[in-house]
Amino acid sequence: MTFIRMAQSLSFVMVVALLAFPPLCSSQASGSTYLYPQFYHRSCPKAVEIVKSVVAKAVAREARMAASLLRLHFHDCFVKGCDASILLDTSGNMISEKNSIPNRNSARGFEVIDEIKSALEKECPHTVSCADIMALAARDSTVLTGGPSWDVPLGRRDSRDASLSGSNNNIPAPNNTFQTILTKFKLKKLNIVDMVALSGSHTIGNARCTTFRQRLYNQSGNGQPDFSLAQSYAAQLRTRCPKSGGDQNLFFLDFVSPTKFDNSYFKNLLANKGLLSSDQILTTQSAVSLELVKKYAANSELFFEQFAKSMLKMGNISPLTGSRGEIRKKCRKINT
Repeated sequence: MTFIRMAQSLSFVMVVALLAFPPLCSSQASGSTYLYPQFYHRSCPKAVEIVKSVVAKAVAREARMAASLLRLHFHDCFVKGCDASILLDTSGNMISEKNSIPNRNSARGFEVIDEIKSALEKECPHTVSCADIMALAARDSTVLTGGPSWDVPLGRRDSRDASLSGSNNNIPAPNNTFQTILTKFKLKKLNIVDMVALSGSHTIGNARCTTFRQRLYNQSGNGQPDFSLAQSYAAQLRTRCPKSGGDQNLFFLDFVSPTKFDNSYFKNLLANKGLLSSDQILTTQSAVSLELVKKYAANSELFFEQFAKSMLKMGNISPLTGSRGEIRKKCRKINT
């Protein structure tokens, strides 16, 4: 009986501990504040529904937009945290992150975020942050293309500045080494499992010729192609990605099912048909990542489950909460 009472007491302590310290906790200078899915239930009950509706219309107009909105959230979170800094236009001494190497002529979907914000401002003025809009739009884009769903913790606030240098230095690049990319993930408290799972977002979307040209012609600076790329696939790519010119020509990241969120991306990697160097090195530079690629290629449910978990972790990178930041009236500029 004593043992049972002890077990009951321990269970009670564990429940109290879980209530006191929910999983998505962000300690800020103003104290501990939490992100939680019901954040707008009272202040703007239709918020989640409005975001989903606008995203659905945007993706129906252009299937590529789903990948663009997902990428926009990723490129935002990896700079200063998930604070919508990527949306800010250049103003005064602040240079927009849109001008960074990873984003210039590449980041897109800003008009969709504007459309969502406009609809939300009509429904509940000065209530829903642009950072939360981006997190919801990323989830909705994943679901609309056939991927997993997850409850998005909300309550982020918007930054009042941007970081061009952070955008240039913190976002993993297509030609980075495996170790460089992994280091960039670890700096955001994401691990190799998150890195491989989140790379799976390349199951949808496109990449420009300029992001992988070196693989076709001069991978190591010796005038030789990347031999980890299937040569039959490389030959197809060369027809529209010449040695010079055609920089902006678009190619599917997953040529098998380019608009469907599935695990074909991982199957392509095992066939040496990853488009970007940063894709294929998941199978060539690490036994751990290769094993994860094999698991996700064989089991889409396992990939979906981990992708949702990793998106939740990424969405909790250094959010501004409480009294930090602001709720922008328009996503492209700070309040004045």
